[in-house]
Amino acid sequence: MLPREQYYENLSKKIIKSLEKRNMVGYYYPTKDEAIKQVLNLIDKESTVSWGGSMTLHETGLLEALKKENLTLLDRSQCSSPEEIHELYHQALSADYYLMSTNAITMDGKLVNIDGNGNRLAALIYGPRNVIIVVGMNKVVLDEEAGLKRVRNEASPINTVRLNMNTPCSKIGHCHDCLCEDTICCQTVITRMSRHPGRINVILIGEEYGY
Repeated sequence: MLPREQYYENLSKKIIKSLEKRNMVGYYYPTKDEAIKQVLNLIDKESTVSWGGSMTLHETGLLEALKKENLTLLDRSQCSSPEEIHELYHQALSADYYLMSTNAITMDGKLVNIDGNGNRLAALIYGPRNVIIVVGMNKVVLDEEAGLKRVRNEASPINTVRLNMNTPCSKIGHCHDCLCEDTICCQTVITRMSRHPGRINVILIGEEYGY
């Protein structure tokens, strides 16, 4: 085992124990293929599944894997109009399973997220019966403050470039605390506890995915 692999595995044990104290369930897998198998094992057949915008879900191949299963998928990429997407966002709140990543996860098991539309965070907070979070170990941070800095100065600037948003951070590469129309930093949520034990499952992967 390479030093980084051992480091990730050691760190994951601490995070998983911290998640347990917060009524969340944690898993660690060294590779995306192992992680995908676990996600599919967690999802009951014939369930309704939706997901939030996530490069991690794309990069791992999880979304393609879902299409091969006996599931009802609420997939916004299949919508043909903004109105259909808006309706799907509401339907997703009643899904059996909601998949997403997290912008950062702290060593003591808190989830740190900043969002634009807020549909992803709305589903994380309330609605879907089960939430499955898939996250690369590159998103692990020391604490809440480090998590917020990571989102504002790394994840958000890269995403504004990806989404072709006209924000200061898309040009200068770090947060400008802007109030422009294109800002994707509209809501900030720190998940420090799950009110319903076991509703949130966190799949840690010993590789780097997403922003």
